[in-house]
Amino acid sequence: MLRKLIIDCDPGHDDALAILLAAKYFDVLGITTVHGNQTVEKTTRNALRILEFSGMTHIPVARGSEVPLIQPLVVHPFGHGESGLDGPDLPDPVTSVDPRHGVDFLIDTLMAHEDVTLAPVGPLTNVGAALRKEPRIRAHIREISLMGGATAVGNTAPVSELNVECDPEAAHIVFTSGVPIKMVGLNLTRQAEATPERCERFRALGTRVGQIVFEIVSWYSGRVKLAYGLPGASLHDACAIAWLIDPSLIEAVTCHVGVELHGQYTRGMTVCDLRHITRPGAPIQGFGGVVVSEPANAEIGMKLDVERFFDLLVNTIAMYP
Repeated sequence: MLRKLIIDCDPGHDDALAILLAAKYFDVLGITTVHGNQTVEKTTRNALRILEFSGMTHIPVARGSEVPLIQPLVVHPFGHGESGLDGPDLPDPVTSVDPRHGVDFLIDTLMAHEDVTLAPVGPLTNVGAALRKEPRIRAHIREISLMGGATAVGNTAPVSELNVECDPEAAHIVFTSGVPIKMVGLNLTRQAEATPERCERFRALGTRVGQIVFEIVSWYSGRVKLAYGLPGASLHDACAIAWLIDPSLIEAVTCHVGVELHGQYTRGMTVCDLRHITRPGAPIQGFGGVVVSEPANAEIGMKLDVERFFDLLVNTIAMYP
């Protein structure tokens, strides 16, 4: 029996790879969309387009939160274009969305199932709101594998990563929920660089889906090269799914992660305590005046087996007609 999974996302080029990867290895109970790379109207449209070109329209899509829990909405269109999925020439979707709000879809679906994995690869507004609205869903979540945060350097801000910075309060709710968390941050996902040679592997499949994925990744890489001079885009969101499929792809450490909510320069930072100044079972009290580590609440991905990761992506895309 396939493992049950819900994807929460803001498609987004790398979100498209995450969806295509997940659909072949999990029982995807649904996709909820959120603001982030673009407005939720556009990210919802893109989720439907991805499912339609890949022939996966049996997966329901529920439109989620338009704005963060507290702060004003900010979208980041440069990396993903005006549509949020610029590049491939994809038709307008014909599939209808689920009538429920994404938060209610999450709650209803989780309460109807046991042992469900959540894969949020956008801002955490929907997941945070669902945990706050119906705390009983915690018992139905096996784990959360999220793309967000960083151990050090950010992207949209010096030490903050986009998904967490878009809604730090929601991220705080998730990281303090008590649900087991796998965090795929920028320190890991920047290793998943889609160089031209790696992009070409998708086109070389000779399939329609392979060609579309080539166009998606190539367009995205072009924006990254324009902005940062790098040879390829990082396929951030697919890393959160790949970790679930093959845990051996990622080396990780366990530590405490806090979300900064107030700093003028650090709001949205994921503060990863990698010092490990603890004893098994409980923090040390008064250890020579050093503030000791709080109990671990997350696994943090640190090192990616890059070539095997791209082998997994290419082999998965080859499964599509």
